[in-house]
Amino acid sequence: MGNLLAIVLPVFLVVGAGYAAVWRGLFKDSAVDGLMVFTQKFAIPCLLFTAIATLDLGEQFDLILLLAYYGGAGTCFALGVFGARLLFKRPWPDCVAIGFAAMFANTVLLGLPVTERAFGIEALGPNYTIIAFNAAFCYLVGITTMEIVRAEARGVQLAKTVASAMFRNSLMIGISAGFLVNFTGLPVPAVAQDALDLMIRAALPAALFGLGGVLYRYKPEGDIGPIAMLCTLALIIHPAITWTIGHFGGLSSGQMRSAVLTAAMAPGINAYIFADMYGVARRVIASAVLIGTALTVIGASIWLLILP
Repeated sequence: MGNLLAIVLPVFLVVGAGYAAVWRGLFKDSAVDGLMVFTQKFAIPCLLFTAIATLDLGEQFDLILLLAYYGGAGTCFALGVFGARLLFKRPWPDCVAIGFAAMFANTVLLGLPVTERAFGIEALGPNYTIIAFNAAFCYLVGITTMEIVRAEARGVQLAKTVASAMFRNSLMIGISAGFLVNFTGLPVPAVAQDALDLMIRAALPAALFGLGGVLYRYKPEGDIGPIAMLCTLALIIHPAITWTIGHFGGLSSGQMRSAVLTAAMAPGINAYIFADMYGVARRVIASAVLIGTALTVIGASIWLLILP
């Protein structure tokens, strides 16, 4: 167990350093926003562009891998929506936001560094395959469902709303550009790639530190039932479903490790952004992001014991 914690803890120590720095006034809260803008809109899209552009799609693309991960994600979305409605009598828009948080794992800021520390950078191929579809899948499901329950968009207008939200997302732009280069074989000039590599080296450490600063804002308060349900879905049910589908679907050990570990990550900051965009369930999701991130230390360690 000590070896497992040695794999997982450094990632969360960087998150904790960001949390402590803002808590003690060593790093201004306003500076956190700037750091997160840099990582989310510039550095991480560069990381995803390079990863997708150089990904061997013939080797890494696997329908069973995607079914295992997104089958779990979609199931948790449905359980989150109807659980919030039937168990806690939340309004339908709140329920959709809670379901969105249950399926939107922190695939990049937590999933990538935990997998890399556990199995090495060469093990990240299946992670990038999952990440390539994550924003599109989650926003497609979440925004479509939200607009339906709010009854504010139908038909063509609904399609425009969903497409606009997805393709204004900087992560989606980086992923789409990566697919374009991968499919066409367009060369990236060496000097441009060197510049991208500089951005990439800053992406995850800066994002983890910034994540800690963002989490300091989210004080857990009230709504313990929905928060507990959301953390259970995100940290236990999602990886368990992914493991089950992957096991019976015959995933390789490398694919299984990436899929299950990614599924076991806490809800990402995008879950709160989604809730804030619609002005619903913000306290529940903010608290779940904070508590879930802390509990991921334990959950990831347990899955590392289980996985081959």
